[in-house]
Amino acid sequence: MSLLVVGLSHRSAPVSVLERASLSADSQAKLLQDTLAAEPAVEAAVLATCNRIELYADVDKFHAGVAELSTLLAQHSGVGLDELTPYLYVHYEDRAVHHLFSVACGLDSMVVGEGQILGQIKDALALGQELHTAGRLLNDLFQQALRVGKRAHSETGIDRAGQSLVTFGLEQLADGRDPAAWARGKRALVIGAGSMSSLAAATLARTGVSEIVVANRTRARADRLVEILNQADGTGVAAHAVEMATVSEELTRADVVVSCTGATGLVLSAEAVAGALGLDFDPAYEAPAAPAQAPAAEADEQHGAWVENGSATATAQARAVRRIPAQSTGPVRLALLDLAMPRDIDGGAARLDGVRLVDIESLAEASADAPMAADVDQVRTIVADEVAAFGAAQRAAHITPTVVALRTMAAGVVAGEIARLDGRLPDLDEKQRAEISQTVRRVVDKLLHAPTVRVKQLASEPGGAGYADALRELFDLDPQTVAAVSRADLNDPNRGRS
Repeated sequence: MSLLVVGLSHRSAPVSVLERASLSADSQAKLLQDTLAAEPAVEAAVLATCNRIELYADVDKFHAGVAELSTLLAQHSGVGLDELTPYLYVHYEDRAVHHLFSVACGLDSMVVGEGQILGQIKDALALGQELHTAGRLLNDLFQQALRVGKRAHSETGIDRAGQSLVTFGLEQLADGRDPAAWARGKRALVIGAGSMSSLAAATLARTGVSEIVVANRTRARADRLVEILNQADGTGVAAHAVEMATVSEELTRADVVVSCTGATGLVLSAEAVAGALGLDFDPAYEAPAAPAQAPAAEADEQHGAWVENGSATATAQARAVRRIPAQSTGPVRLALLDLAMPRDIDGGAARLDGVRLVDIESLAEASADAPMAADVDQVRTIVADEVAAFGAAQRAAHITPTVVALRTMAAGVVAGEIARLDGRLPDLDEKQRAEISQTVRRVVDKLLHAPTVRVKQLASEPGGAGYADALRELFDLDPQTVAAVSRADLNDPNRGRS
């Protein structure tokens, strides 16, 4: 196993960089195909969420793999390699396994313990399977990561260590009040009908809002989400769908807005928010773009870096890096929760009178001070145990083709000797021939049993890969036969399907 992961997340990079490096569905597919075409990689999978981009690969050379994967991430994200490199992290072999298992358990999430990452890992695996870039190693790895994540949530109280981003975001909007009391009777506008927006709508319904309006580019998906909300028991919420073209009008009647779309441009401008509240829009926040080479400390304070991937369009230029003012003070008339990456809501809306804006960056800042539950230690123990078990299983699996090839060779020797016996003793009847054949096979099986069992045990230990080489050398096994067994296992259509 030569598993390598190169990536960046909310822990390593500012949100302004994550925004610019976000990958569309088409970009993810192209990244996987280009990774597989690169010389060091034989398998690839990409895990892209609103606050992380990670490229997993089975490589034959570490340094060449790191260089190639970093270059590919830069090319497909549209962020220059020199700018991206300081924010990249690299994990290799067991450390890479440990990282993905920790991610699956929610230990590496912005809000510790959130469970949405499991669905995102499943999507990453499905894409790799669909494009045939995920082979035996990555299928096994991602399938096991899903099992480890489910185990952590079922066997521990990791869910109590944090909430979903939606719940946590609503708590931040409530600003210290009980979210249920804060939301009761409010009218909510949900923009988008994907998985995160659907979760937001369901959470708002359970929290106690009286009405939910769903706007989505594809009306059918909005209608489907509304149908689910209206059929939910115990919420009493009234839900209906509207066209995206009516968002500005719906904004005038909303108390809470949650937005999470896949748009590459802003969905709500500060001017639109001001207009909905009947405020005069002050364009003063449209300051000139910050210098491209801003100091690192200053860059961390810049709340927006809106550049479309790989293209310098007028929209991207208009949404260049700007310093966003602090939140406005006074009574909140409109609460905005932006869960998109790149962001949907103009950060300048935060300074408008009566507006409270919570986005991915402010959630990251708030969650940094969140208390860690004792269950986190238990999950870390689970991860450590599972990493060790996965490594042992992979090392044992590595020797299996060699053992199969050895037994195939032995079966061939037996068949050849039985055929030779038939030529020397042609008068043997069928019963005698069968008894002799069974006896010879039994002898061979008994001679091979202990060594093959023991070599599998030894191979599961660190450094055990060398035992496969020793078997091939000692028994002069044909490398092509071993490779054929490996290919047959890899091409098994039932292996690792999610």
